[in-house]
Amino acid sequence: MSSELNRRSLLIRGSAALSATAWFQHWGDFALASLREDEFGGFPIGAQSYSLRSFNLVEAIRHLQGMGLHFVELYSKHMPVNAQGKQLEEIQQVLAQAEIKLAAHGVSGFTKDHEKNRLVFEFARRAGIRNITANPQPDAFDSLDRLCEEYDVRIAIHNHGPGALYDKISDVKKAIKDRHPNVGACIDTGHFIRSKEDPVQAIYDLKGRVFGLHIKDEEKQEKNSHNVIIGTGHLDLVGMFRALKKTDFPADGGLSLEYEANPQNPIDDMKQCLVAAKEAIAKVATS
Repeated sequence: MSSELNRRSLLIRGSAALSATAWFQHWGDFALASLREDEFGGFPIGAQSYSLRSFNLVEAIRHLQGMGLHFVELYSKHMPVNAQGKQLEEIQQVLAQAEIKLAAHGVSGFTKDHEKNRLVFEFARRAGIRNITANPQPDAFDSLDRLCEEYDVRIAIHNHGPGALYDKISDVKKAIKDRHPNVGACIDTGHFIRSKEDPVQAIYDLKGRVFGLHIKDEEKQEKNSHNVIIGTGHLDLVGMFRALKKTDFPADGGLSLEYEANPQNPIDDMKQCLVAAKEAIAKVATS
């Protein structure tokens, strides 16, 4: 990590400019986004760093900064769950220098092992993480209820597509029913599409418990598919942002572009996705 930090001078400094849109401004913890020109209409758009899994942390953050992003969800390669001390400080310095906020981390697995689960929550506390994207086993929820209360950290259940634990919207609804208010969902739009589920409907059905999205689009509504530029496949991009606005998606949640195709060189495709997101948000703002 230390050798990577020597390259931090390559990171481009972001500039402060216009404020975010009015519906976003009242969330104080995210004042950072309201201090600069906001091309995303107040939505805390970032990326899941798994999209950049072929790059190390500094390279990945440099690419995200070049895309004009100020939020990220890191995964284990870029930020191990056992990170602490100097390693954690160095990761946080890279993010701070790039003016990128750590909005979420994942995906983490959980079981009924309460003390093992606690280690992830301790990590979240050390790192200042509000949202943990998760794939909990059914026997984990009693433990997660207690830990969400103790640490005030959110668990966002991630649907993993056909045949997975949380294949359907109804699976997520059943899992969070009567659970702690910090137990909710990270809607992976691409996986729901592959499961022949409507990710926009998922936002409405899980209103108040949607703490994150992995934003992706799919060529096909079936298990064997691949990512395409968002809005060119089966994802209703305008409908998605309209649903997020209508359901008051939390500004301290994680809206993470996740582009899994072309892992060696996804940059241009991710930039096209972000252009599509901006165009969709502009349509929502004027409708």
